[in-house]
Amino acid sequence: MIFENGERIVFAGDSVTDCGRKRPYGEGLWEGLGNGYVRQVDSILSVLYPEKMIHITNVGCGGATSADMLRDWEENVEKCNPDYVFFMIGANDVWRQFDEPAFDHTCRFPEAYRANIEAVCERTMPNVKGMFIISPFYMEANDNDPMKKRMVEYAQICKEVAEKYGATYIDVQGEFDKHLKHRYPAYISWDRVHPNWVGGMIIAKEILKAIGADPLY
Repeated sequence: MIFENGERIVFAGDSVTDCGRKRPYGEGLWEGLGNGYVRQVDSILSVLYPEKMIHITNVGCGGATSADMLRDWEENVEKCNPDYVFFMIGANDVWRQFDEPAFDHTCRFPEAYRANIEAVCERTMPNVKGMFIISPFYMEANDNDPMKKRMVEYAQICKEVAEKYGATYIDVQGEFDKHLKHRYPAYISWDRVHPNWVGGMIIAKEILKAIGADPLY
């Protein structure tokens, strides 16, 4: 497992990351890290590596787009002086194209989305030990669904940016697709965007694999 004792790991993103975390910085027990995948990652690491004091901080912001994340990056992420950074963003960039299509200013189309993700990588990669880009996702089994097709496009952008800057890409969309071959989307998300604890554990599992954590058996 790549994390060492005393290192600080920051998770950034939108409501999927936020999950009711504490302000201004989400950390500590109970509601501090929120009630989503960040809490699950922290809990599992504490079980697997009790000898390592790993400082995890959640700075996810509900409703954030990639532009919002970039705007607040210094305050939310850089001030934490992290050793490793994880971010998952894109759900709102895509969602607003479908639920608010008349309001172009709320949407972040592919070119702008890519530019925002690249800007985050350019300013962060030289200052951290590692950076992880988690794909945005839409929990829909029908690959021809318009929003699903758009989200897959944004996940591909994340993969390309990760390869360009030497970050690690985590394909959560692919893992949800595997799960949805056996379960209906409502089993893991009421709106196909916000995962319940089963959906959160799928995300957490992929993060743990990416950092080389030992399996729970």
